[in-house]
Amino acid sequence: MDDWRHGGFGLYVHWPFCQAKCPYCDFNSHVTANIDQNAWVRAYLSELKRVSKPLTGRVLNSIFFGGGTPSLMLPETVAAVIEGAREIWPFANDIEITLEANPGSVEAGRFAGYRDAGVNRISMGIQALNDEDLRRLGRIHSVAEARAAFDIARNCFDRVSFDLIYARQGQDLKHWQTELKQALNMAIDHLSLYQLTIEEGTAFGDRYARGKLRDLPTDDTAADMYQATQDICGAHGMPAYEISNHARPGEESRHNQIYWRYGDYVGIGPGAHGRVTIDGKRYATETHRAPGAWLKAVANGSGQSLSDQLPLKDMAIEYMMMSMRLTEGMDIARYTGLSGTELPTQPLEDLVNLGMVTISDQRLCTTDKGRPVLNAILRELLVD
Repeated sequence: MDDWRHGGFGLYVHWPFCQAKCPYCDFNSHVTANIDQNAWVRAYLSELKRVSKPLTGRVLNSIFFGGGTPSLMLPETVAAVIEGAREIWPFANDIEITLEANPGSVEAGRFAGYRDAGVNRISMGIQALNDEDLRRLGRIHSVAEARAAFDIARNCFDRVSFDLIYARQGQDLKHWQTELKQALNMAIDHLSLYQLTIEEGTAFGDRYARGKLRDLPTDDTAADMYQATQDICGAHGMPAYEISNHARPGEESRHNQIYWRYGDYVGIGPGAHGRVTIDGKRYATETHRAPGAWLKAVANGSGQSLSDQLPLKDMAIEYMMMSMRLTEGMDIARYTGLSGTELPTQPLEDLVNLGMVTISDQRLCTTDKGRPVLNAILRELLVD
């Protein structure tokens, strides 16, 4: 079954290390003093050879170095992984190779090296354009350092994105509007704009449970911030193409589109997930999360901790949940082909009448009104 071809084929490489753990972060990231990068190169290349055996003959559309803080990788480490992938799969003529970076001086000093290694897109975690809020978020850079690093990145790469978090402690609508306009004036082509979420198992989650995380905006204020984000970005020629992502036309993240369009992607590195189709069957894969455990497992032949075949029904659910995040929406025929059933008639009709979704050219899309309540829409459509 070639359903994955609708979305393409990508490679995700997880680098699990950070200089410091941000209090809001629930990603698989770790702080350590010493990293043997040669050992990590050997492990990545070993995993590439392992995962590629049943996936030969494909064209690779994207590589994404995520983390953690991948800009702590040496350029030589990044170059070795890219070259290892190139020896296995033909690269698409327009392959996108993204590296996530923090705007510290050490990372910024490596940008030219990443470019020479083959990286052609940087995704920078700035998170706030306010020094006090950066401190609250546990970031170890200042606004001035972030702007300087951004300028260096723009001189090295044609494509640079950065992240901001809104609905932060003490933030009101007016301050967010001002900050967002400042970000848009930095002559960028892509922005990822995330509402602060309080996750269990994080420092913020612990503080929130103890009533110590104060001055968070109300739900109504956060909703107003979301709407202001859509309006302001749209007016600046960077409309949303996904719930939290905005881009000038043609500058969308191709790698993330593979996820949202439900293509195939290989995941290597600690805690990396994947979706791969082998002999017509689609598998969900995971790797060992702890860096030491992953390295040891790779040395013993495989860093993989899970490989489960997905039933068609689960594939259909995943496809709907991912594709409906996009403004382009979901291909109804593809969904029914996977699920073997039609969309539920009455809930769908109700959602259309409420102005939450539209149907056009056999595509189901959320509207501007429906997108903020996507989870509720999915509950209505994914009835047994």
